Amino acid sequence: MAAYLVLIGLVVLERLAELAVARRNLAWSRARGGVEHGRGHYPLIVAAHVALLAAAPAEVWLLGRPFVPALGWPMLAAVLLAQGLRWWCIATLGRQWNTRVVVVPGLPRVTGGPYRWLRHPNYLAVVVEGFALPLVHTAWITALAFTAANAALLAVRTRVEDRALASLTP
Repeated sequence: MAAYLVLIGLVVLERLAELAVARRNLAWSRARGGVEHGRGHYPLIVAAHVALLAAAPAEVWLLGRPFVPALGWPMLAAVLLAQGLRWWCIATLGRQWNTRVVVVPGLPRVTGGPYRWLRHPNYLAVVVEGFALPLVHTAWITALAFTAANAALLAVRTRVEDRALASLTP
């Protein structure tokens, strides 16, 4: 359990780093006329991610979930790969990356890096991490609950983002 708490703590630190980058990029975007889209669903996304990071260790502790190496190690590898994909997306988008949907008029749509192959690669990272992080320590209720909530949120988010990105210069 202690190692799992360290992993959750590291993911929390990673999220805080993301938020710092997002805050800096949001200021940069707004200074250039950036427009935020879909503001209403953003607090729900934040709540879902906070719930994931709180519920997974709570489930492990309260329900005595064991670490099952045959499941835990592959799920840890999936979490690490998801983090790599997430930061590849952040690096590829540069100043245009944000946790919010913000479009700066006149900027072209980014089509390099993982965006060469996938329309929303960052959301793939979120999906993988959302089920893999709890399953590192067999917190399957959290994995199922987050995956269901995240699917509903991403259905809204991708529609909002696709509409916003349609306004970018090709």
